[in-house]
Amino acid sequence: MPSPVPTATSEPSPRRPLSLAARSAITTGLVLAAFLGLVGVAMSVARKGTALNNLQERLQDSAVADIITHTDVDRYGRLLPPDSPPQKFSQPGSGLYAVILGPDGYRWKSNSALDSNFSFLQPLQPGDHLFAGPVDTRMGRVYYYARGVSFDSLDGTRSTPATVMVAQTEQQLEGENAVYQRTLALWLSILGVMLIVLQLLLLRWSLTPLRKVSSDMSRVERGDSDHLDSQYPLELTGLTERINAFINSEREQRTRYRHTLADLAHSLKTPLAVIRSQMESASDDSARRGVLDQVRRMDELVAYQLARAATSGRQTFAAAIPIASHAEDLVQSLEKVYAAKNVLCEFDIEDGASFHGELNDLLELMGNLLENAFKWTRHHVLLVVQKQPQHGRPRPGLLLSVEDDGPGIAEEKIEKVLQRGVRGDERVQGHGIGLSIVQDIVRAYRGELVVDRSPDFGGARFSVKLPPE
Repeated sequence: MPSPVPTATSEPSPRRPLSLAARSAITTGLVLAAFLGLVGVAMSVARKGTALNNLQERLQDSAVADIITHTDVDRYGRLLPPDSPPQKFSQPGSGLYAVILGPDGYRWKSNSALDSNFSFLQPLQPGDHLFAGPVDTRMGRVYYYARGVSFDSLDGTRSTPATVMVAQTEQQLEGENAVYQRTLALWLSILGVMLIVLQLLLLRWSLTPLRKVSSDMSRVERGDSDHLDSQYPLELTGLTERINAFINSEREQRTRYRHTLADLAHSLKTPLAVIRSQMESASDDSARRGVLDQVRRMDELVAYQLARAATSGRQTFAAAIPIASHAEDLVQSLEKVYAAKNVLCEFDIEDGASFHGELNDLLELMGNLLENAFKWTRHHVLLVVQKQPQHGRPRPGLLLSVEDDGPGIAEEKIEKVLQRGVRGDERVQGHGIGLSIVQDIVRAYRGELVVDRSPDFGGARFSVKLPPE
């Protein structure tokens, strides 16, 4: 019997997180529901307390106005209850009851309380009063107000103590509370819906900048725009600036690679021509050694250009690299190479001056500028490094300049000298790409390269200005 073929089961894709709008709407809805619920409970409790106070006042007023005022005593001190109490005490089951307790077991009950038993009622001393409830009775749970009074006879010779009670069923009070609670729930629900709608509108308005960022990003991806160029709130400015910096860095990286390949091809032209010439004209050992020398030179150029292609450019979270120590190492190396010229290189480096980026970029930048100065100077070279702080920026800018006392560069030739593959003097050894590399690094860090004449030495001055971040 063939074994069943196992079926591949695909793992469920991870659940997509809720959007910011949905999170805010759900959170606001829950908080609002809890808040309005607590408000409803608090108002219901307060309403119940107020209703009990109002009930006590009503029963007290009714006891005085409807019962005590209409009760009297005869000349023998016997109680004379009201002849015609208000209609609310005359209807059986009306929910409002009146009772009078007198001496010698006297008890009077209103028509509404004829079938009731108020055994819980106890006589009170004149002047005492009591509000209590709810108390279980055959008519249901009731609240009652009892008051001790003393009735004087008409001739003033007798005083008869009595206790007057007026009671009301709890059902009437609860009915009033139920109506209030239904009304309160209705209005709180309407208020909650209005607040939720208002919150959604405010949330939509608040998230408009984020939707604008997303829309601008889509335009950049489609090629309709080069940057995120809208005006954004302060909270998003840092994010959008970093996104624009990333976009620029990525584009400049591609440009650098293209230029590097072009420079590499340009640099290899001469070695290749020498190889071709020697291979065609001679076949002895000297020719082969020449070929090997040129091959080695090509290998060095390839390594050099690949290192240049790896220029990182401006980085948001780059460590600070102190400049002074690396400048000294570079100058010491150049002094050995150009020992015959007996070059004097002076430093004017501000304390704490640092480069925020890759160490290789700093070495390429300073190395090319210093080498160019050593190459053209007669005797004197000056390296100046200064911090350029700016209010509101965590990282200061940087000014790095190299001056020499050489022949300098004529103003009309500056643009030509900065072009790739162009040398200031064809008799001087080099490939004409050192300053081009400097320009690429400066652009990668959003900086500026300025070439002019040194005011102190009369030669060329190359100034690199990197902006604060």
